Amino acid sequence: MRINVSRVFVSASLLLAAFATGARPVEPALDQVTAQRIDAAAAAVLQQTGVPSASIAVVRDGRLVYAQAYGSAELEPKVLRARPAMRYAIGSISKQFTASALLLLQQDGKLSLDDKVAKYFPQLTRADEITIRQLLSHTSGYQDYWPQDYTFADMRQPTRPAAILDRWARQPLDYEPGTRWQYSNTGYVLAGLIVEKVSGEPLYRFLERRIFEPLGIESVRDFDDEPLAHGTVPGYESYALGPPRSSGYSGLGWLFGAGGLAMSAEDLARWNISLIDRSVLSADSYRELETEVLLGNGAGTDYALGLDVTMDRQRRKLEHGGEVAGFTALNVVYPDDRAAIVVLTNLMASHAPDQLAAKIADIVFEHVERERPLLGAGPGRFPGEPRPARCAEGIQAFPDVATRRHDRPLVPRRLS
Repeated sequence: MRINVSRVFVSASLLLAAFATGARPVEPALDQVTAQRIDAAAAAVLQQTGVPSASIAVVRDGRLVYAQAYGSAELEPKVLRARPAMRYAIGSISKQFTASALLLLQQDGKLSLDDKVAKYFPQLTRADEITIRQLLSHTSGYQDYWPQDYTFADMRQPTRPAAILDRWARQPLDYEPGTRWQYSNTGYVLAGLIVEKVSGEPLYRFLERRIFEPLGIESVRDFDDEPLAHGTVPGYESYALGPPRSSGYSGLGWLFGAGGLAMSAEDLARWNISLIDRSVLSADSYRELETEVLLGNGAGTDYALGLDVTMDRQRRKLEHGGEVAGFTALNVVYPDDRAAIVVLTNLMASHAPDQLAAKIADIVFEHVERERPLLGAGPGRFPGEPRPARCAEGIQAFPDVATRRHDRPLVPRRLS
């Protein structure tokens, strides 16, 4: 695959080009060598995975320092080069916005995350036992209406969020509330409807008014309602070793609070900066948004409210992937390091966002690791950091372990 690169970077001429294509200029803060290494990593991942295009944004020191697009945003009827201003569906990355909407309503004194679902939708299964917090943390027990890694036949027809609840949230629970973690898009459809009932306005309009407009996020669209909005790249899918082909779209109403947003990588990075700066929610709300939810027996879930929460090479990491028909995405924030990485692609069920985000993280954080002398540590650890004593025997018995990086399995990201 030939990779066409569109760059927003350094020179005045390129900044003028950004205005010509509708992109906003990015403050030049990456040196050319670092930028070229990111470009090369992106080219390699696109070639290896067959993804038509990718759009990335990098935040460092709390600033958007690099935004770039690669490949062909459209393959047919004509080849169209990807540009940073283009909009991609972000799938379940949308969940953190739905969770934030409920936290804002809690700040306003209009609800509590510990309210029972029955206060708003008493007709649903065991609604008097399940809290809003459990909906947002995937610990409610409600069946997931979209566990597949593909768009099932019924999703090609339009629906209503209330119809999703009637079909899936009136079924017996998959488990007792609070006893397990199991991903459930159904819970986020219900969460979005609670936002609408309490706020008195459509979910998307609430997000516009309270989050997108204050942050200057201009590219965002309701992908559930406008999948063909001007400026949104077409989505693709591929089967086995076949080439990408047009994926089509899910019917209106299926994504809603679970995965209904589309935007540019640059604008998603602006949201990430607000997480780093804590500029939209209160301090207490950010704490709830980012704190791992525990099960009733005290076991961890590695999940907060619409966010995976983990440690990556001793760095606190907040992330979420997304997948809807034709698109796969990954958003990663390192809040304590004031850094973030966005990777958006227009191919469904692809590993490319995970692979590229990992490569960009290696490049962005390499300067930190270079500052400390190497004392036998392998990749993925801070050079000079002593190995835990409990690992010493294993390293002696299996010396290759010390030089091999172990990332999380690269699994296709559904609407997750």
